[in-house]
Amino acid sequence: MIITDNLLTSFLETRSDTEEICAPLQVEDYVVQPIVDVSPPKWHLGHTTWFFEEFILSKYSIEYERFHPEYDYVFNSYYESVGKRVIRTNRGNLSRPTVSEVYEYRDYVTSHLQNFLEENDDPKIRELIEIGIHHEKQHQELLLTDIKFILGNNPLLPKYNDTFTENPELDKVSGYSLVEEGIYKIGYDGDEFCYDNELGRHKVFLREYAISNRLISNKEYLEFIEDGGYKNTLLWHAEAWDWVQQYQIKTPLYWHTIDGQYHQYTLQGLKEVNYNAPVTHISYYEAFAFAEWRGERLPTEFEWEVAQSFFNWGVRWEWTESAYLPYPNYKKAPGALGEYNGKFMVNQKVLRGGSVATPQHHIRPTYRNFFHPNLRWQFTGVRLAKNL
Repeated sequence: MIITDNLLTSFLETRSDTEEICAPLQVEDYVVQPIVDVSPPKWHLGHTTWFFEEFILSKYSIEYERFHPEYDYVFNSYYESVGKRVIRTNRGNLSRPTVSEVYEYRDYVTSHLQNFLEENDDPKIRELIEIGIHHEKQHQELLLTDIKFILGNNPLLPKYNDTFTENPELDKVSGYSLVEEGIYKIGYDGDEFCYDNELGRHKVFLREYAISNRLISNKEYLEFIEDGGYKNTLLWHAEAWDWVQQYQIKTPLYWHTIDGQYHQYTLQGLKEVNYNAPVTHISYYEAFAFAEWRGERLPTEFEWEVAQSFFNWGVRWEWTESAYLPYPNYKKAPGALGEYNGKFMVNQKVLRGGSVATPQHHIRPTYRNFFHPNLRWQFTGVRLAKNL
């Protein structure tokens, strides 16, 4: 976690880390937006910069002048209370500002915020900067997954680099840990950073259950495929079955059949599927259907949080059976920052853990990620639970 005394160092490291992620890209890669859920890398660079400019410099630095009068329109994401913005589907249509201009914008805001932070020790401002740092860390993960989708949907299947390892082999024999029936505390309890959706620590009652000590592997998921899992309507929710039929889903995202063998696009390029690695890039729909096929189920987010000490995590975001809802006594932040989490608490499923794309200092047991159940461009996987 970020230590307050090192806030400036953390800020500068975060800004540098974002740009390092983009370093392997060609300039043409920065503008592509294949689908609505994927934003161009150039937009991520600008948006994370706008966040600091909009919520800190423009409000608290008297002498600050915005880099460009229209960038708040270009790089606002979903903050309705802040003002109008380019609609999400049109982010890839913006040839201007240029990539070099966006980097100039980043340097400008970084420099001004560094000077401002060195002269200002207001706890409220430091709290906003910390939120901005973690906001940018979220976008670092999105950058990697968006870059993978951009390159992975190019017919040339170009590699991102030779060093990003995304398919570590599972290091445990499959087994289950038992959790006794009882009342357990859920939610963040500490004095370091967390998001507001982790707060409202409360008690839940859990019946006795068992939870797998490792993720489902590609080999196990292949068995589901070969047993006709994608053809058996009885395994799927009605909405999910419509999705399978409409988009002709037959395998996880990025799988390709070549000469009768399954290959997988990775950030290191096209590789044969490593069957000892955890399955990835599956939707909640697929995770649920797989659990049905195995005669088991997905854990709730509360079961996952109580049991997380039994297993390693941080390799895949793990789908849970929990809807994304507020905890008891949840309170949104005042003003525009209240739009950060609360307004998305509908029609989404909670994921727990973290992934190979998640900055490691950003992972914690109470982190609540959330996506719509059909999405699978993130590094998403599945862990099973069962009743006793």
